[in-house]
Amino acid sequence: MTRLPIVLAAVSALAIAAPVAAQEALAKSDGCLNCHAVDTKKVGPSFKDVAAKYKGKPDAEATLVKKISEGQGHPKTKASAADATSLIKWVLSQ
Repeated sequence: MTRLPIVLAAVSALAIAAPVAAQEALAKSDGCLNCHAVDTKKVGPSFKDVAAKYKGKPDAEATLVKKISEGQGHPKTKASAADATSLIKWVLSQ
C-alpha cells in the first residue's frame, strides 16, 4: 500500500508533462524554436516574454494566431490552423 501514492503521483506527473512535451515537439517541428526559446531571448522574444506582454488581453490568442498564420511581422507558420492555435495557447500559458 505504500507504493500506491508514489505510483499515482508518477502517473499524474506524466499526464501533465505529456501535453507540454507534445507542444514543445510541435514548436520544434514548425521551426519556432529556431528563433524563440521558452525562457530566454534568441532572435525573437522568449515565450514567457510573449505571454507576459499579452497577459490579460482578451484578443491575445486570436491576434497571435493571425500574426503567425498570415506572416504579419513574423515568418508565416506552416502549421495547420488547429496546430497554430494549440501552439499559441501553449505560448500564452508560459
